[in-house]
Amino acid sequence: MHTRKPLYVLCLWQPRPELLDHLRAGLAGWPIELICAPEGHEWTGADESLLLPLAAEADVFIGWRPTRSLIDAAPRLKAVINPGAGVQHLYGMFAEIQQTRDIVLINGHGNAQFTAQTTVTLLLAMLSGTVQHHNAMREGRWRLGDEFHANTPISHRTIGLLGYGHVNRNVHRMLSGFGCRVITCNRSGSLPTDSPAPLDGLYSIEQLEDFLRAVDVLVIAVPFTPDSEGLIGRREIELLGRGSFLVNVARGGVVSEDALFEALDNGFLAGAAIDVWYDYRPEPDEQGRLFPWQRSFHELGNIVLSPHRAASPFDDLERWDEVIENLKRLSAGRDDLLNVVNCQRGY
Repeated sequence: MHTRKPLYVLCLWQPRPELLDHLRAGLAGWPIELICAPEGHEWTGADESLLLPLAAEADVFIGWRPTRSLIDAAPRLKAVINPGAGVQHLYGMFAEIQQTRDIVLINGHGNAQFTAQTTVTLLLAMLSGTVQHHNAMREGRWRLGDEFHANTPISHRTIGLLGYGHVNRNVHRMLSGFGCRVITCNRSGSLPTDSPAPLDGLYSIEQLEDFLRAVDVLVIAVPFTPDSEGLIGRREIELLGRGSFLVNVARGGVVSEDALFEALDNGFLAGAAIDVWYDYRPEPDEQGRLFPWQRSFHELGNIVLSPHRAASPFDDLERWDEVIENLKRLSAGRDDLLNVVNCQRGY
């Protein structure tokens, strides 16, 4: 059942004790040896010199930012597991590496349910004006009524899921009791076998314009690739139509910053809820405030702002179970690994 030769797995950071216990418990009885970075080595992989002596025996790396020199120092390497979903920073390097070496890149979707929960929360808060009424009450303004911000009923609306991966499949499941229509648009125009509920429409990316015309609320959860960068611009927002809503939990660059701001500012879009942004290293303004954008989204009254936290809680241990499963499959010599990234396609 198991390979006799141990699978050596190098963690490129020092996992906290609870996580290390969870990994070891999940791998108990398997010929898998976890090797951890020295104490104090953080997940960013800042001090490569601590890892290079450990790389030579490694069959698998687990970590967020493996370098080319570290991979080159690991002749036995079979796989690199990035525990998070975002691996755009690794596409180019792995596309080059895979021309001469058989090393798979694997990402993580253990946070998909958490991200979907936040997505639905943002969607409902946007439609109900929860944040706006909350802020008004903090200012002592009481019962401003529909003239200030009316509810937008979700029932009988058409929710368009742009992308139908792990996150939006969970969003679909969570929305299934709300009485709304749910349609989706993905690259292939086909459904995975684990679709959680019937869909009211299915479009391929070549039918994006038709899809957008049919949507009342657009929920974006696609990988960030060269093909998806700038996918939603002025033309696409116009196709959504006046009074539509937009939720983005993918990456900021999927939606044009200028087009989004202007459509909200002039009232073309009724609202937006955004968890992903445009400048992740903002300079403080004169008041010491940090805003991850160039346009003044914080001055708009029809937006729900979220600081890229949809994947929280980050310390949840069960999100590592798919990593444990992949290590078992690698140990057993199986080819059916979970979440293998196609670096040519970028997802």
